[in-house]
Amino acid sequence: MSDRSDAARYARELFEVSWRHGQAETVATELETIVGAARDYAPQVRPLFHPLVPKARKLETIRRFSQTLGVSKPTAVLLEALAQHYRLDLLGDVAAFFRERLNVKTGVVRARVTTAVPLPSEQAEALRQRLTDVTGRQVTLQTAVDPSIIGGVVTEVDSTVYDGSVTRQLARMRQKLVENV
Repeated sequence: MSDRSDAARYARELFEVSWRHGQAETVATELETIVGAARDYAPQVRPLFHPLVPKARKLETIRRFSQTLGVSKPTAVLLEALAQHYRLDLLGDVAAFFRERLNVKTGVVRARVTTAVPLPSEQAEALRQRLTDVTGRQVTLQTAVDPSIIGGVVTEVDSTVYDGSVTRQLARMRQKLVENV
């Protein structure tokens, strides 16, 4: 089995348990926090991902970590299972698959908006509300800045990209000019 399918299986099982107990949003937030902390403190947590570190040491560290943070039981069980099976490297993918399942179940869609300059918060909120109206689903908005688009907005909702950037418009004009020559 591939790593992605293993991660999807862990996420699916964790989701079923946490949804049944009304803890799915809590677990999603905990997983994202843990993945972020692992990224931010990479040198300190790297031993947890190393195959030569004894399983018992990893499990003890995970248990202390879970108690210190006060994570929910489903999250703690997942972390221990991943450590037990030497699969802590899947944690980022498990968190992503888990969030996907939660979003589908709750009718939330993630949108990524890229602009040439930072988007003021009131404009980002207006855009989020407009996307909510258009999609008929609750939208969580992630913004990014890419000066190479010159101006305009590139919006990605699910797998659909709406490219309203100045760069794209210039490319279309160039293509039309070449076709007409």
